[in-house]
Amino acid sequence: MSQRVAVIGAGPSGLTSIKSCLDEGLKPTCFESSDDIGGLWRFKETPEPGRSSIYRSLVVNTSKEMMCFSDFPMPADYPNYMLHSQLLQYFRLYAQHFDLLRHITFQTSVLTVRQRPDFSRSGQWEVVTENREGQEQRHVFDGVLVCSGHYTQPVSPLDQFPGQFKSFPGRCLHSWEYKDAEAFRGKRVVVVGIGNSGGDIAVEISRAAEKTFLSTRKGAWVLARMSSSGLPLDMTAISRFTVLLTSMLPRALVNWAAERTLNHRYDHRLYGLQPTHRLLEQKPLINDDLPGRILQGAVVLKPDLRGFQGSGLLFQDGTMEGDIDAVVFCTGYNGTFSFLPPSLCSGPQGDLNLYRRVFPPALERPTLAIMGLFQTKGPIFPAVEMQARWVTRVIAGLTQLPPRKTMLSKIETETKRNMKSYLCPRQAALHVDYIPYLDSLAEQVGVRPNILGLLLREPSVGLRVLLGPCTPYQYRLRGPGKWDGARQAILTQWERVAQPFRTRLEPEPPRPLVLLSPLLITLSVGAVMLAVVLSQCKLTLCLQDLLQDSTHLLDWLSALL
Repeated sequence: MSQRVAVIGAGPSGLTSIKSCLDEGLKPTCFESSDDIGGLWRFKETPEPGRSSIYRSLVVNTSKEMMCFSDFPMPADYPNYMLHSQLLQYFRLYAQHFDLLRHITFQTSVLTVRQRPDFSRSGQWEVVTENREGQEQRHVFDGVLVCSGHYTQPVSPLDQFPGQFKSFPGRCLHSWEYKDAEAFRGKRVVVVGIGNSGGDIAVEISRAAEKTFLSTRKGAWVLARMSSSGLPLDMTAISRFTVLLTSMLPRALVNWAAERTLNHRYDHRLYGLQPTHRLLEQKPLINDDLPGRILQGAVVLKPDLRGFQGSGLLFQDGTMEGDIDAVVFCTGYNGTFSFLPPSLCSGPQGDLNLYRRVFPPALERPTLAIMGLFQTKGPIFPAVEMQARWVTRVIAGLTQLPPRKTMLSKIETETKRNMKSYLCPRQAALHVDYIPYLDSLAEQVGVRPNILGLLLREPSVGLRVLLGPCTPYQYRLRGPGKWDGARQAILTQWERVAQPFRTRLEPEPPRPLVLLSPLLITLSVGAVMLAVVLSQCKLTLCLQDLLQDSTHLLDWLSALL
């Protein structure tokens, strides 16, 4: 008899979890509190308490080839960076293609998830749900996948200014409530917080408001979505070659080279953006327009907010901006899982320990997983999909977890390492390195690409996997869930990048396999110099041995030709 699995939430995490359950022979039942799929990415004119909310103009920060699910490429004519409505349409296509909707029960909320009395033996859970008529129902499941997201409880700093903001005559709101800039036309507005939402909202409001101020405590390194030659940034930056290169170089050198490249475009100190941290110590801000709006005087950078004074706002440098009409707080969210047992319901503040950011190690049986509760400098969806592929195999008994002691030790080691690299405790608790994280989970599933084997058997694919962008298709080349179209998807990924540009046809020269940006060239030179210094290292000797194999070299050259 198939094991029954509850999937809580029908956003992107929930959809790929349903599919992974089906792939492993499990029987999923998804509970979705709203009347449609999409989760965070379904725009609604009015925000609903307890649910995620996005603004009308939201565009994704990762490109279509990098963020798609591994066995379902996005349509070639989709733009590389999509509006939220196009991404939602992709999820609809995905659900339709794999027949996922019949496994979803809509307008049904999960009230509680509790262990059964015989949990230590059965690993089963009792799930209590409530439908739109208010009727409760109890279910028993062999596994639970929590896919409800963690952008539902806005964090507001107003409690830091007791009594002050109550006398403020203007409007105070969180970005969770923000939809568009029309309500701020002709007004003086302060946006607090310089994360991705804060940058987007400040830029958009500045096109309608009389004056827009952007308050930031730490500043930010600003990256555009566009890289060299106008290509998507993540397609040129996120590759196995880049990971190998940066791992060979001192972290300080990588920071220096990358920061120098960013400051070559616009001086962060001159623009008031200069952060208190190095580039690799915190997530950068992705924004195409903010520097231009600062250059035009439409957005004015201010330090951290210190308090309210009548209709004015005081800042940490002692300055005040008066006659402020509205304050928009872009200050993040707390993730809560109120339906879980008290020991598991905490949110992403570092107090919810998860093995590989998925499994609570305290459970006697690994039959509950929390999906998507991590941060990474890369696309989220392929990582969540890999989590789902791993989790479903664990629940199905096809893959085992290590002993609890080992899991706790791994969590402690990763947390300490992240605390050394990231200034923000929340980011340190949640951060995973994109490619190493996917590879570690893929190793457990049995789908990690065998790069050496690919280079020997099919160098045209192997070189693209090693040197090109780390697109999700790499994890469908072998093992459980192998997809016959993965090879072709890798070979044609740049064609899908180019497709939406082909509205005015011009002869297209052949594209080189590896796109070398100035930063990549700088790092490559540094790596070569370091390799010379470390010429006695085993890694260098292995590389020398490999390069001496003329047969391999001929194969590679023939592939390039």
